[in-house]
Formats: sequence, structure tokens, C-alpha cells
Amino acid sequence: MIEDKNPQRTSLENLGEFGLIKHLTKNFELNQSSSIVGIGDDAAVMDFKGKKTIVTTDMLVEGVHFDLSYMPLKHLGYKSVIVNLSDIYAMNAKATQITVSIAVSNRFPLEALEEFYEGVAMACQMYKVDLVGGDTTSSTKGMLVSITAIGIAEENEIIYRNGTKPNDLLVVTGDLGGAYLGLQVLEREKEVFKVNPNNQPDLEPYSYIVERQLKPEARKDVIELLEKLEVKPTAMIDISDGLSSEILHLCEQSEVGCNLFEDKIPLDPTVISAAEEFKMDSTMIALSGGEDYELLMTIDQADFPKIKGNPNLTVIGHMTSKEEGAHLITRADTKIPLSAQGWNSFRS
Repeated sequence: MIEDKNPQRTSLENLGEFGLIKHLTKNFELNQSSSIVGIGDDAAVMDFKGKKTIVTTDMLVEGVHFDLSYMPLKHLGYKSVIVNLSDIYAMNAKATQITVSIAVSNRFPLEALEEFYEGVAMACQMYKVDLVGGDTTSSTKGMLVSITAIGIAEENEIIYRNGTKPNDLLVVTGDLGGAYLGLQVLEREKEVFKVNPNNQPDLEPYSYIVERQLKPEARKDVIELLEKLEVKPTAMIDISDGLSSEILHLCEQSEVGCNLFEDKIPLDPTVISAAEEFKMDSTMIALSGGEDYELLMTIDQADFPKIKGNPNLTVIGHMTSKEEGAHLITRADTKIPLSAQGWNSFRS
């Protein structure tokens, strides 16, 4: 589906590993004062001056996490960074540095990796993080990407998953389900393209949900907003595997239950119409779809006036005692136990 707009193909073996890293990272500059030494020595050197360090890592595998028939390499580079930064922000921390490691088969020329690193550079610029290290190697099975993100926070600023208590409000940022439905659109158009390569897809009606899949954003803006509102969540997690799965993580870690109200789950109109088109239930998509990279948090009821009416934050339920369990309250006012049916890479 994606045309090769750059027919030039420079073989990677001409550069070698160190030459390749030097070439791909030559335009990356250090912006964080905590980055003392970046790429070019045996290891990076960082000085956080007494703050706590937060570290997270994610691996993305071709054919499992992404499909290059419709995922442009520039978008993949961007998204690979974003999914890691999202975890840093979910700890209420400031993202500062990343490392990027990739393994590629010989079907990838230098120009393809340049595209990938363009996306990485764009994410670094947008979120003001420094690329300080990584690795490149060969692969016999397509492309693998591993990114580590580093962040900092004062000890009293860090928010964990285990701090919520009964009667806290359950709050989510943005809207849910778009990334999963964007994936369904792309998969459908891929099948159409296989049958008729001359049939170019019209993705304009689906632009919002396709972008949610191909180019998600991490909610750094919400972390800044919460600080401005003087609201410190009691617990927080990012939504990578679906709303129900993340709620259950909070419940398990904090030893509480939850009532989630179906009619409060924020859905974009595009999500509702696309769900109808695919004959899917929009609530189930929000609960189990994943890859939205919104933030799910709990806040003390006393902080409700501070967030009331804010378009970035939606109250979708409240926490209960552990004995009550975790439930979805449907539009018909029936109570259904929540189950984690989110995305699982090990499921066949």
C-alpha cells in the first residue's frame, strides 16, 4: 500500500555498525541539562542532581506490533518513542532521555532507516527528550525496535498504581477506542489492496482514527495541566492494553474495587460511526482495544471542583471496596464484572 518514494537503496554493509549509528544520529543534539555525554562514548552520562530516576522500555516486533505495508517508517519511529514516553508521564515524571536499538534484515536499505530516525527525531523535538544511546544489529526476521526512556521526578511527585482508595473518582483523558478502529480500517484496506493494487484507499473519512493508530501522542500536556490545577492523582496508569485491563491493574495494585459507568466513557463521533460500520460494540472497543495512550487516574473527591468541566478530563466512575469487585454499570443499569480482554501478544 505504501509506495517507495525513494528508489535509492544504500546497502547497510557498506557502513558497518558504528558507521551506521554515526550516520543516523549525526543531527541529534542534546537539549537536557541532565545529559552530560550522549552518543559517541562507551556509555551515556547523566546527572539528575538528587532526583529520582524513572526507567521504562518497550520492544516492538514487525508482524506482531506493526505492519510495514501500511505503517510508514517515519510514523513507526515516532510511535516507538511515544509509547515509552507515555509510561514516564504515567508516573507523573518528566521524560528526559531515550535510547534506541534496532535490528533489521537485509531488505532494509539505509534510506529506510533514515526515515525511521526522522520519526524518532521528530518525537525527540516535540517532547524535548535527548537520544543518548542505542544499538543496531542484523535480523533474520524483519525489523525489531527496542526503546528505553528515562525520566526524573522529585520523590513526592511520583504517582504509582497502588495509591487509590475507595470513593476516589476514576478519571480518563481524551477519548478511547480510536486506535483500535484505525487499525481495523488499515487492515481492511490492506486486504482490498491485495486484491486490486490499483485501488487506492480513501482514508479521509477515517483520518482521526487512522492517526490515532499510526501517530499517537503521549499526554505530557495533561501532566502539565494537573500541576497547574494543583491536582495530584492518587494513582495513574497509561492505557496501552484497553481500559478494562488498566482499571483492573489499579484495582489489583491498590486492593480496591470499582464501578465504571458505560455512559460516561468518552467516545469520539468517528469512533461511534466506524464501530457501527464494522458491526462492533463501541464500549467493548474502548474496554479492550488498546493503544490509545491516554492516561487513567484516580483523584480524591475533594479535587473534583478543580477538574469539573475540563475538556481534557472525564470522570467515568469511582473506586469501591475490594469486596465489591470491579464492575461495568451498563446504560441499562445492569452490573457486569469487568474482565481483562485487552491485547495480548502471546495470544494465538
